[in-house]
Amino acid sequence: MVLLEREQFLTELTRLFQKRRLSGSVCITLKKYDGRAKPIPRKGFEPSENKCLLRATGGKKISTGVSSKEVNTFQMACSNLLRANMDGLKKSQSKKSKAAQ
Repeated sequence: MVLLEREQFLTELTRLFQKRRLSGSVCITLKKYDGRAKPIPRKGFEPSENKCLLRATGGKKISTGVSSKEVNTFQMACSNLLRANMDGLKKSQSKKSKAAQ
């Protein structure tokens, strides 16, 4: 898994969406991240600044860490990117009930 800067992550995510436009999927996960790679004992543990770890997979695995101060700006940029690339979704067909006929 490659840990990228925020701007690089958004450009790579755009490339993943373009590669997977016709076939395949892109999976995005978000979780709380405290910056540690290994677990430490809970005794005397003082959490540092909270971060969000954002991962994307779709043939290639990429990730980035976003601090709590920068979450709002990154969320706006990420939501714009998702809106622009989710145009290939299929509409679900609703079933008509007998009472409606």
